[in-house]
Amino acid sequence: MKKSNLINGVLAVAIIVLYILHFTSQPSSAKKTQIQFNLEDSTLTLPVAYINVDSLLINYNFAKDLNEALMRKEENSRATLNQKETQLNAATQEFQRKLQNNAFLSQERAEQEQQRILKMQQEYQEMAQKLSREFMLEQQKLNLQLADTIKVNLVEFNKNKNYEIIFSNTASDNILYADEKYDITQEVIRFLNNKYGPTTLAPASTKKK
Repeated sequence: MKKSNLINGVLAVAIIVLYILHFTSQPSSAKKTQIQFNLEDSTLTLPVAYINVDSLLINYNFAKDLNEALMRKEENSRATLNQKETQLNAATQEFQRKLQNNAFLSQERAEQEQQRILKMQQEYQEMAQKLSREFMLEQQKLNLQLADTIKVNLVEFNKNKNYEIIFSNTASDNILYADEKYDITQEVIRFLNNKYGPTTLAPASTKKK
């Protein structure tokens, strides 16, 4: 497993949760009123809003906890691989030392030791692939969990807001320009954190003394 692939894009896939969510405050049959625009009225506010997804994922406590859980899994996988790699390197160095010093009792014994090391290398590669698959599956599971949670809470959030559409925005990729009054990011973050509460996991880098 390539270490650099483990944590890259941690929880970033969760932006799919906010991809143009549609909300209606009343049944469609009851919505007969047409919105009339007055281009000279600067106070006009449309029933739409957008959320900065990057800011949401950074500040939403549930997203923080999921990210910490994923980082801990990555650290555990890395520690397991490091231990296996240390054992493999030690066996390889010992084999080379014995080979150079003619320490093997026979050619057959040297070949047996070589085969043992080759088997250790194969086991290391298989373990790396297995941990990589497990990490990806865990990442996907947490992303879906986060996406579902945000979507459900946004439906509740919108009951009193009555937005027709809530857009997602990531580094201004989706919305090139919008008045700040349509940015409800901080309001949504407060709502989500009030529903979820404080973070429950200590940072993965924290060590007990």
